[in-house]
Amino acid sequence: MTQFPTDDLVAPFAIEEQPVRGRAARLGPAIDQILTRHDYPEPVANLLGEACALAALVGSSLKFEGRLIVQAQGSGPVAYVVADYDTNGALRGYCRFDAERVAAASSGFVRRGARSLLGEGVFIMTVDPGPGMERYQGVTPIEGETLALCAETYFAQSEQVPTRVRLAIGQADTGEGAHWRAGGLLIQNVAEDDARGSTQDAWTRAQALFETVGEDELIDPTISTQTLLWRLFHEDGVRLFSATPLSGFCRCTEERVIGMLMAFPPEERADMAKDGRIEVTCEYCSRVYALPVDAVG
Repeated sequence: MTQFPTDDLVAPFAIEEQPVRGRAARLGPAIDQILTRHDYPEPVANLLGEACALAALVGSSLKFEGRLIVQAQGSGPVAYVVADYDTNGALRGYCRFDAERVAAASSGFVRRGARSLLGEGVFIMTVDPGPGMERYQGVTPIEGETLALCAETYFAQSEQVPTRVRLAIGQADTGEGAHWRAGGLLIQNVAEDDARGSTQDAWTRAQALFETVGEDELIDPTISTQTLLWRLFHEDGVRLFSATPLSGFCRCTEERVIGMLMAFPPEERADMAKDGRIEVTCEYCSRVYALPVDAVG
């Protein structure tokens, strides 16, 4: 397998001569940038980090230029979490939450996950092929305490593809202080056919090996993607294919903000103004736009 960088990549892989395919994602500076733009409580940062890793894993399977949006929303302390991946490898994400409710829900020693933070709600995956093209959206209930379990339910119900997902998020000291890291692993069973025959035994074996991966391995900066996959599947052989680099980004621009403000009636824009300017803060990257009122009509 070709030597890969350790961080900020997503890559497909295949178990040799077995009907099992997968993808691996490793996030370092990209996820640290996304999470440190906001003062998220740790449980909220964990949830968003998982969402970004999941968006990279699923979005990297798109065969066309576009976007994959992972979103979950509910009645819990976190109103919604969203992660946006485009096929160039650009990622962004955001959480909206009630700090007091998050603190109350996070008391004790148990790490709170998707169900505890989001409550009753829905898990959504949206494929956006771009301007002029129709979006595809799948919706399933939030089930399980992790976004990985939500994704597995989504694939079982919406895609009918046997899928297993592991996600991890945490902080690690890479020699320059503690920084956020995230990782993910996804495997899927290739459907049986007349030529291939039954794939169930191979899928059962792959899942058993998959279960042995630890969350610490998924985010350890000293363990490469090649090493991780070799640890899991070396008995059968594993082939790692070309990786897509990942980066944190935001689509906000002054032109987009002006366009958004222009959608409001003049009297509402006047109410937004203070000292002749309208201030808008991007939810994703926290950039503040201070625009003269006359710049937006």
